[in-house]
Amino acid sequence: MMILVKQAWIAVVVSLGLLGGQAFADEFPIPENTEKSTSTPVDPAAVVKSAKLPPGFQLSLIAAEPDVRNPIAMTMDERGRLWVAENYSWAGGGAGGFNSDIRDRILIFEDTNGDGTLDKRSVFWDQASKLTSIEIGDGGVWAICLPHLLFIPDRDRDDAPDGPPVVVLDGFDSSSGVSHTPANGLKWGPDGWLYGRHGILATSRVGKPGASDSQRFAINTGVWRYHPIRDVAEPVMHGMTNSWGFDFDEHGEMFVINTVIGHLWHVIPGAHTERMFGLDINPHSYQLLKQVADHVHWDEGENWADVRKGITDNTSAAGGGHAHIGLMIYQGDNWPAEYRNRLYTLNLHGLRINTDYLKRSGAGYTATHGPDICFMEDPWFRGMELITGPDGGVYIADWSDTGECHDHDGVHRSSGRIYKLTYGEPKRIAPFDLQKQATDQLIALLAHRNTWWARQARRLLTERAATSKNEEELATLHAALQKSLRETSDPIVRIRLLETIATTAGADEAWWIKQLAAEDEYQRSAALKFLVDLTTQAGATPSAVVLQTLQQLAASDPSGLVQLHLASSLQRLPVDLRWEITQQLAQRDEYATDAVLPLMIWYGIEPAITRDSTKALALVEKSQMPLLTELVARRMTLEIEREPGAVDQMLALVAEGKCRYPESVIRGMAAALNGWQKAAAPKPWSDVAKKYGQAQDVEIRNHVQSLSVVFGDGRALDEIRVIVTNNQLPAEARRSALRSLLVSRPADYVPTLVQLLDDPALMIEALRGLAQYDDPSIPAKILARASKYDAAARAEMIQTLAARPSSARTLLDAVQAKRIAASEISAFQARQIASLENEELTRDLIQLWGDVRVSAAEKRALIDSFKEKLSPEVLSQADLSAGRVLFQKTCASCHVLYGQGRLLGPDLTGSNRKNIDYLLENVIDPSASVGADFRTVVIAMDDGRVLNGVIGELNERTLTLKSAQESITLDRQEIEAMKTSQVSLMPEGQLQKLSDEETRNLIAYLMSSVQAPLPPE
Repeated sequence: MMILVKQAWIAVVVSLGLLGGQAFADEFPIPENTEKSTSTPVDPAAVVKSAKLPPGFQLSLIAAEPDVRNPIAMTMDERGRLWVAENYSWAGGGAGGFNSDIRDRILIFEDTNGDGTLDKRSVFWDQASKLTSIEIGDGGVWAICLPHLLFIPDRDRDDAPDGPPVVVLDGFDSSSGVSHTPANGLKWGPDGWLYGRHGILATSRVGKPGASDSQRFAINTGVWRYHPIRDVAEPVMHGMTNSWGFDFDEHGEMFVINTVIGHLWHVIPGAHTERMFGLDINPHSYQLLKQVADHVHWDEGENWADVRKGITDNTSAAGGGHAHIGLMIYQGDNWPAEYRNRLYTLNLHGLRINTDYLKRSGAGYTATHGPDICFMEDPWFRGMELITGPDGGVYIADWSDTGECHDHDGVHRSSGRIYKLTYGEPKRIAPFDLQKQATDQLIALLAHRNTWWARQARRLLTERAATSKNEEELATLHAALQKSLRETSDPIVRIRLLETIATTAGADEAWWIKQLAAEDEYQRSAALKFLVDLTTQAGATPSAVVLQTLQQLAASDPSGLVQLHLASSLQRLPVDLRWEITQQLAQRDEYATDAVLPLMIWYGIEPAITRDSTKALALVEKSQMPLLTELVARRMTLEIEREPGAVDQMLALVAEGKCRYPESVIRGMAAALNGWQKAAAPKPWSDVAKKYGQAQDVEIRNHVQSLSVVFGDGRALDEIRVIVTNNQLPAEARRSALRSLLVSRPADYVPTLVQLLDDPALMIEALRGLAQYDDPSIPAKILARASKYDAAARAEMIQTLAARPSSARTLLDAVQAKRIAASEISAFQARQIASLENEELTRDLIQLWGDVRVSAAEKRALIDSFKEKLSPEVLSQADLSAGRVLFQKTCASCHVLYGQGRLLGPDLTGSNRKNIDYLLENVIDPSASVGADFRTVVIAMDDGRVLNGVIGELNERTLTLKSAQESITLDRQEIEAMKTSQVSLMPEGQLQKLSDEETRNLIAYLMSSVQAPLPPE
């Protein structure tokens, strides 16, 4: 990038204006504010004074505009100096994300005399572009400047770059589509890797400059890392939505914060976690890990009305909302002991710091909600990061803006603050420079109660070891570390020493194997991670001794955490060497139903399943984990056409009672063949169907039915037909039978489906079934019964008719004839008709319903118009109960509010609903910020249907399409064409068919603080 080469390399050092000197001024151009609010940032002194804190705590101002603006990230160096990344290039979601014509910069703040105030400010570099994060180390500054990870050398430590930045990695997506979810968040891990994060709105292919596509890794949401000594990068974890914070606990375990779908995950290398939308990077993950928190920060618990004047929202009681930024596990020495080792994150909408307690649970962790702290009264407060400093105080960066994370209302670039949260009177620390400390002094700091000192010491020792050319010095360092380990009984200090021995390459595999005998499970877990890392570098294969050691641990180690990291280690081994460890892990029945371990085992062994069916069958036979058994069976069944003999043998185990969880095999097979029209029946199927077709478990009976249809079992098909038409049977049993039968789409079944339109119990399923048949008589027969349908069936009727040009013609004719009201056609269904790409249909749709395509200028005008009409006075007169009914009709098919609805899109409860701009812009222009994986897919089927939705799951044979109406699994062999549009699943025009009164009621309900009652019947 030319902007990175043509730069001034002289840093400017001046007095900090906030603390009495001249306000900083140079030729760096501060871009104009585009934020639309008519208010202004609250005076920092007033913010400090009004903050509500626990007894004994105090909030102080460290820096504010004009000395700092838009602080997007912070870190500290070995001199205790605060480094701040200022970002001006973020233009807001409504302006296409980043503006590459605007510069960003990196600042340094310093306390030169140890009096506790920052009295010196320097500009280190002011030629950055799309800057999202910084970190210090290895003789320079690391920075994410999209699309690059840069290293800016400053080996002489004079606070001026030694030369142009070095592009270490590239490929991080920086297009307009990435919006507010770009790569971000640099922080050193206890293993010597530099960790970062990635959001969900784009897929990046990351690698070294010039690397081919095969030499890069793909990531579209999750955690990644880079090792500066080995010069390698890799993904760590895939999943979540948009993460903007992580930290490591005292045992070296990593936790990451997230927005929208839950807020906290334990970062286990190789994990695949739930995500807001889109497909996991591995189509065979099948099931994704849930968050470790046992709560969300919205819509539960008591309200904070007695704490925060004027706030009565239940969401406030639960924590303030779904947007979390920054994460710190407090391990300092200033706050009281009871605050130590708790997890803290900044809640954007709640204007506070959330607190979670971390505790072990099974093989992993659970987080419970603790009392939130530091409530800010400033509506402009937008916390971006919180970090602990050398005196144990906590620094908090404030972006200072009124927009939420999307910033659709523009960016206020001329404000920004940094606060400090301390308890009592922090101890004064004289100026220091750990770089000048002797090696033994740095080793001693590994025992410091404030982890800040230990982390800095470890980093410096790691750098010394990496750059040392003196073998004797290295040997002395390693001997000193091991001596300290022998002499130290403190378990946390021992873990820090193990980490430093690992990052300085201070031990061989035999030494690490000995550490696996430690009594403390956390020390064994640390030793295990470092042993695996050491023996798998550069794609190396671990020795037979290491593999045998791992197998023994899997069989005998009582710690769930050790088991979890063993499962994680599978992915670092050659695929064919994973079986023995997996077999041992799978037989640990004490973790049979653990929330994490079976899935981590699965992620590790999945690539091996299709390579060795004999060993896969042995795993099915011996597994003591029902979920693992199910997933193995699912993967094997997906290969039924290529390797039918393996499925035969697997079912033989079921028929002969040779596996512990036969029902799990059936579940896995049903999931694998969901959407298939036909497959050859495995030889033992009839025996299995006979044995489990009458199982007490209704789910298993239904799966047997469905599989029998796919396998073409004529007798089973006849039985299912009888069940469907027997109105003496339970309705759900009949509906399930009908769904099973329709998988094979019997050619003679249209008359039966038409008859079922008169049966209230099967009406909706019959309408969905008729959608599969291209019969010209069907539309008229559906419409002839329209008066009998309830609201849900009428919606399904319109969905069915909108799927084909011929039936859509009949639908629009019915609207023209006033047999169906135009308002009954939803925005989703209108777009469905438009996607048929029939000029006559589109013309008539516009005439009868309205235009589904609106220009950007028209959208902006609509937003302004609605905002003018929906004044606070107008909204105060709204009928919230009527608004709730409209929400159920218009929005609940995709969104949850107050626990009601369908979670296809974001849960709205914890969002920024009180902001009228936020609501209107998301409703009227939902495609302004939409990820590639959440864009609408238009699918043309070979039976004539055209379907719209987003892909929820995809494998070699089937595709699951999710829409506002339903989720449907399709056989890809029946798809004629598929194209991805540039629009969100949420269509425009949601307000188009509503009256002013209805719009008022709906918007007021969406902005409400508490759930409204339903209107009386």
